[in-house]
Amino acid sequence: MIENIYSISPEFLLDNNINCVLTDLDNTLVPWNSKAGSDELRNWLVSIKKYGIKVIVVSNNSHRRIQEAVKDYELPFVPRAMKPLSIGIRHAIKAFHLKKKNTVMIGDQLMTDVVSANNCGVRSILVKPLVRTDAWNTTINRGFEKIVWNMLIKKYPDLHWK
Repeated sequence: MIENIYSISPEFLLDNNINCVLTDLDNTLVPWNSKAGSDELRNWLVSIKKYGIKVIVVSNNSHRRIQEAVKDYELPFVPRAMKPLSIGIRHAIKAFHLKKKNTVMIGDQLMTDVVSANNCGVRSILVKPLVRTDAWNTTINRGFEKIVWNMLIKKYPDLHWK
């Protein structure tokens, strides 16, 4: 659990034997209600790519939505990933010739991003959403997420954001 994707350094990834980041789009890379990224995103991508780490967007969004959001960053992507199923992550691993042990899925939702990574046998990093609001369909997931959070906090009382 890390505050945001931009605080994940290339050194941290390489120290953990990660050479590919699969990332969610909405509220992880860009706000869900935005059509473009930020200077912070651009700077993070430059530093990550400088170390030879691949970044691939794996999102439940449509091809058009993802393409519009990442067009300035030249990022490959897998649309309609069907998270929490592992279909999108498995597709990315096969299409981009990745090794699960060297790949991490980063996202802002426990019930989609983290669950799909777990279902696929890929490590995950949960980040806080970039903005406090969500699309209507994500609001439903957040309700289930709150229940799971309460159970996790009971089981792991020292659970906290880094």
